[in-house]
Amino acid sequence: MRSGLSRLALAAMVAVSPAVAQQASTGKDGFITLGTMGGPVPSPERSQPANALVHAGGVYLVDAGDGTVQQLARAGIQLPQVKAVFLSHLHADHTGGLSAVLGLRNQINVTERLTVYGPPGTKEFIAGIVASMQPAARVGYGIPGQPWAPPAETVTVVELTDGAHIRVDGITVTAVQNTHYDFAPGSAEDLSYKSLALRFDLPGRSIVYTGDTGPSAEVERLAKDADLLVSEMIDMAGTMATVARNAPNMPVAARQQLERHLSTHHLTPDAVGQLAAAASVKALVITHFAAGTPDPVRIRDYVAQIHARFKGPVTLASDLDRF
Repeated sequence: MRSGLSRLALAAMVAVSPAVAQQASTGKDGFITLGTMGGPVPSPERSQPANALVHAGGVYLVDAGDGTVQQLARAGIQLPQVKAVFLSHLHADHTGGLSAVLGLRNQINVTERLTVYGPPGTKEFIAGIVASMQPAARVGYGIPGQPWAPPAETVTVVELTDGAHIRVDGITVTAVQNTHYDFAPGSAEDLSYKSLALRFDLPGRSIVYTGDTGPSAEVERLAKDADLLVSEMIDMAGTMATVARNAPNMPVAARQQLERHLSTHHLTPDAVGQLAAAASVKALVITHFAAGTPDPVRIRDYVAQIHARFKGPVTLASDLDRF
């Protein structure tokens, strides 16, 4: 059963969404939404943003928010099955679980290097995680002469930029810069900080993951004719209400900056529908519910707004759904 939903909400979702989601398992290729919450506020019902692309028996993490290792276990995936990690951007809600992935692999002596692909800044980010792993690696299990492998030897980093096109274990991966940041093109900030949308072309199937983005012609082109588009979506009013409940004393200036970020760097239901229609994708999955699990009324409203633009199948994902 989908996690974090009342029976009423589940019934409403099923009524407006085709039977795209399946029980998570690793028996065949698929895309598992491990965590479907959006930051910055945690949820008791949904894990932070993380996904697992399953291909040819291997697992490829697509973002790794807090709770990733637990969600992998719940999906029946063992850490040694994880062959690589793709990070769309470096906000903490999308990366907070990677420390546990790397640290626990080291602790159970997984000797195969894990490659982390991500935007500029990923090398610095991983270097910090590796540094934090050093004390535990030196002490090992407290048995004299038996430390764990040096953390730096367990991970490799490949930074991707706009237009990157690589092959990973039979998967063609394409990255484009999206509009989650609005630094001036060519500026020092633009060169140093990028948020990426990712396309995974597998034999016989294509999956596009928007990451966090605002409206973007580049993402539309990336998603053209994809079999599955996995898109973020923002509910502005619901998200700001969630923030207000959890941070009632947020300074006015900080609140204004957050409102600007949410309104320009994310996709409304209407914008998601426009994206899916312009790209002519075959199916659409919605994730990144920063406002928390929607009630039946909001579910119907979201889907109605999307269907006003996109006539294809739409599913609002829950944690551990597989597509």
